[in-house]
Amino acid sequence: MELKNDLLLRAARGEKVERTPVWMMRQAGRILAEYRAVREKAGSFIQLATTPELAAEVTIQPVDLLGVDAAIIFSDILVVPEGMGLPYEMAEQKGPVFPATVNTIADLDKLRVADPENDLGYVLEAIRLTKSGLAGRVPLIGFAGAPFTIFCYMTEGKGSKTFSVAKKHLYADPEFSHLLLQKITDSTIAYLKAQVVAGADLVQIFDSWAGILSPEQYKIFSLPYIKQICDAITEVPVTVFAKGAFFAREEIGKLNCAVVGLDWNMDITESRKLIPDKTLQGNLDPCVLYSSFDQIRAEVKKMVNQFGTQRYIANLGHGVYPDMQPDKVKCFIEAVKEYSAL
Repeated sequence: MELKNDLLLRAARGEKVERTPVWMMRQAGRILAEYRAVREKAGSFIQLATTPELAAEVTIQPVDLLGVDAAIIFSDILVVPEGMGLPYEMAEQKGPVFPATVNTIADLDKLRVADPENDLGYVLEAIRLTKSGLAGRVPLIGFAGAPFTIFCYMTEGKGSKTFSVAKKHLYADPEFSHLLLQKITDSTIAYLKAQVVAGADLVQIFDSWAGILSPEQYKIFSLPYIKQICDAITEVPVTVFAKGAFFAREEIGKLNCAVVGLDWNMDITESRKLIPDKTLQGNLDPCVLYSSFDQIRAEVKKMVNQFGTQRYIANLGHGVYPDMQPDKVKCFIEAVKEYSAL
């Protein structure tokens, strides 16, 4: 099916666009009353994410309600460890928790490389239903966590400020670390390829905990595995978003990806110099959306002026926060459309 709005894909490929495409990380979520109603019906986050009809419904909501130029499938990066045989729970106010963790070769041997159709079929079905529901209005983004970020959760068992358990393995047992990272990478490649077959038009790799590594460790324990994924996904554009890895922008820019996502700590002009031949995505500080409508518009104008309207996908530098007002979020989207139109 031909897309009615293919701005995101054209921008990703570096083609000329009549205005900058805009979407947001975590755009399907608690800012929308309509999302909260579906979540209540589902009973829990995990129930919502694993029920394809409901996941598709909340994926499409921001397209209808906010006017974004892309949908991103409603799921979680932690479905990959679940598919590998390490289930997680979502604790209210605390976030994800793994009842069991992977800390030895024996633990590792109990895991499998995830089979997308059998282990993660509910995500693929949600993608198929979403594509049907979108009816070509906008592209659909698929995603997965970067191997190092998934490694953090699988070894630590929960979120952490330092991920010292995960980092301890990198120093104390690099062999174990590389074996687990490779198993996660193999699972992720199979999963993203299946997402593309199901209908994802672009895929994004989220390295949420990239910033806790030193530049040297990032080159050893994260970049090589992201590179494998980028090299393997040839059918659609790939976006790499490594939060906090300002030190690795040049190396990320050399990966086989179409788009590099920036967080709000990454200087735009400097990033353009470091990554001259790729599309950039980002990078408004989400907290700008707590300010006045006039200030949101002024900050968006400043951002668009710095990035330029071409080879650029407008976004926040991280996800939307749950207590943000939908009309402020909408103001951001409309301001991008207005200021970037040629």
